[in-house]
Amino acid sequence: MAKVIMVQGTMSNAGKSLIVAGLCRIFAQDGYRVVPFKSQNMALNSYITEDGLEMGRAQVMQAEAAGVKPSVLMNPILLKPTNDVGSQVIVKGEVLGNMRARDYFAYKKKLIPTICEAFSELEKQADIIVMEGAGSPAEINLKSDDIVNMGLAKLVDAPVLLVGDIDRGGVFAQLLGTLMLLEEDEKARVKGLIINKFRGDKTILDPGVEMLEERGGVKVAGVVPYMHLSIEDEDSLSGQLDNHDVGVIDLAVIRFPRISNFTDFNVFERLEGVSVRYVSSVQELGQPDMIFLPGSKNTMGDLRWMRQNGLEAAVKKLAAHIPVWGICGGYQMLGRTISDPHGVENENSLREPLRGMELIDTDTTLMPEKMRTQTRGKYENVTGIFSTLSGLEFSGYEIHMGKTTVSTGEHQTPLVQLADGRTDGVQRMEKGSETPGVYGSYVHGIFDDGDIAVRIVQALADKKRVSWKPEAGGDYHAFKEQQYDKLAQGLREHLDMEYVYSILQESRISS
Repeated sequence: MAKVIMVQGTMSNAGKSLIVAGLCRIFAQDGYRVVPFKSQNMALNSYITEDGLEMGRAQVMQAEAAGVKPSVLMNPILLKPTNDVGSQVIVKGEVLGNMRARDYFAYKKKLIPTICEAFSELEKQADIIVMEGAGSPAEINLKSDDIVNMGLAKLVDAPVLLVGDIDRGGVFAQLLGTLMLLEEDEKARVKGLIINKFRGDKTILDPGVEMLEERGGVKVAGVVPYMHLSIEDEDSLSGQLDNHDVGVIDLAVIRFPRISNFTDFNVFERLEGVSVRYVSSVQELGQPDMIFLPGSKNTMGDLRWMRQNGLEAAVKKLAAHIPVWGICGGYQMLGRTISDPHGVENENSLREPLRGMELIDTDTTLMPEKMRTQTRGKYENVTGIFSTLSGLEFSGYEIHMGKTTVSTGEHQTPLVQLADGRTDGVQRMEKGSETPGVYGSYVHGIFDDGDIAVRIVQALADKKRVSWKPEAGGDYHAFKEQQYDKLAQGLREHLDMEYVYSILQESRISS
């Protein structure tokens, strides 16, 4: 049997995902075959595997850290919220359907065999499985049917590291309170506590650490500092979405209520002097150098939201002066109409087409079948401000439930040529006009390869007539590898890794 260790948290966004990624990297560096595992993930950031299956991006990030290919076995259940009380349920990479929270709560125990099957398959591939919980194990209203925290730890006989976030305050109450709310057999599984995101002089914290160990009866395995890393976060709770600092080159991403796959823009955040701001109002939008419309889990609903709060009008006005680029749902919004005849997004809709932003000549029909595929291709003959992108190759993936009809002509041409022979997306600009243009594509990850992001920012700097030279060179994928190494080094310095290895060594002996 593979050795296992599980990272749980006192709350959402305590840092579980990065701790898991860092441990995966450390174990891989030490020569072990290691894989991540999260039985159930709730997030709007998802990824398509080589075999066309859908999984959460957090486990993709952890797989990258472990040096292995992402597999839906690492995240057999993915919940993608469609509204405040319901989610699309994805099981082993395939859409099971939409469920209200109460209905899913009653159904989820039926998924235990699926979870066990995925875990068993991973055991055949790994020496160590690093597991991640969700939210908190002390949610007493959810414990009876838990399949992702202590319920899963019991199922596979996993020891637990419990992570608390000191940056939010109250970390001692977080950790001790969680331990108090656990059953005795659950508490016995907690072998170590981790205080995460610490800033300052650790010696000041030492008396609190001693008290925590005394009252909790569990060893503090480490105090991890707040590390400034550029690594994909799990979901839209990420602090990066709250950044409103303006750089030399200012990129604005519309922060839809159901924003998805905002990781498409992480590649720009590593570039010195570039700000990536996620904005929810006209006041926050300001005067950026470029606007991105990201993916959405509810395209029509999010377009209505933009229309109601004035962002649509503001974006259309700015489009006369700066480039606007839509990805997936954002691409759909840029067109003339969006239709939902099958009730894909809203089963109670009147089935009437919704007027789009009318910045490009496209019409989208939402379909019951989801397009899921990895893809690669190259930019077509790009004209205007981004002409240096012409011919550049990229790889990415498509994940959408819409079919878009494109009208091509003198002012509008395909944006990219895909390897399978299809064209995708559009670029639209009026000839003889100084309008920078409107761009759209279904491909996620279209900015990640080579120096595509650098060329986009350089073009914006040239248009703005400001001096800008990138300090971060090379491929984004290589940059991410460096970040995983920095994360692993930080954990090695601040976690008692000898103790962590001892927990692993003793795991599952009784099994």
